[in-house]
Amino acid sequence: MNDTPQTPRSEPGRLDGDTPTLRLFALLEVIAEKDQFFTLQGLVEETGLPKPTLHRMLQQLESAGMLQRDGDGRHYSTGVRLRRMAENLLLNNTVHGARHAVLRQLVEEVGESCNITALSGSEVLYLDRVETPAPLRFYLHPGSRVPAHCSASGKLFLAQMSPSQRRRLLEHVPLERYTAKTLTDLAALEREIERVKRDGYACDDEEFLPGLFCLAVLVPTPGGKSNTGIAIQAPVLRVTPDKALQLLPALQRAAAALAKIEAEAQAGVGRAEGPVLSDPD
Repeated sequence: MNDTPQTPRSEPGRLDGDTPTLRLFALLEVIAEKDQFFTLQGLVEETGLPKPTLHRMLQQLESAGMLQRDGDGRHYSTGVRLRRMAENLLLNNTVHGARHAVLRQLVEEVGESCNITALSGSEVLYLDRVETPAPLRFYLHPGSRVPAHCSASGKLFLAQMSPSQRRRLLEHVPLERYTAKTLTDLAALEREIERVKRDGYACDDEEFLPGLFCLAVLVPTPGGKSNTGIAIQAPVLRVTPDKALQLLPALQRAAAALAKIEAEAQAGVGRAEGPVLSDPD
């Protein structure tokens, strides 16, 4: 089963940014997606920016070591400084690595695909995911977005909101029907959310994709409200609602492990900042 929600892309020909620095960063995002050398003219056609403007931006990035020119002087590629920065981010992103390890361990324990999610607007964003090795599975990659009203994680995020917050959000988002089981009535969704608040977990029983069952819990935070969820996804041929509840303790242990990683990272930031020192008189 290969029903992958498409991640919306930025509007073509647009470099977002309120300042020159942010526009340079947006240009680097465009360049980072390229797997081959590129030219000034190619970027002009892709972004729609004036040629003199792009030429000036490329010169700035080249002088900073973020880009370098090929021998013919016309083609560009990523510079040593930019590549080194990317490598350092990957090597030093210990929180992501630790979270991914928890996710992988959960997949090994329950035998099904698992993902970490966050609420982004009215959608649930997949931050990380590990697929089951089982031959029958759904492919939903990191970066995918799914509607909040028909996903297990989304129901959890909605349940944290006040009724007025929820109403404001959902009134401007059509409750689209994806399957025969999708809740498209606000009153029915409110009843489901009350159940989620009572039970502390949420299910998606073929509400987004036919044949897909999902069980999710929030990653606890000291402040109470959380914008991180963790979920198990499986074909209904392998996981029924009753069997899913048998997996709930493993899911809750993984959520607690993620909470500990986040708490340790926050404590580390606090220690790294240290005391504020005043200038000597």
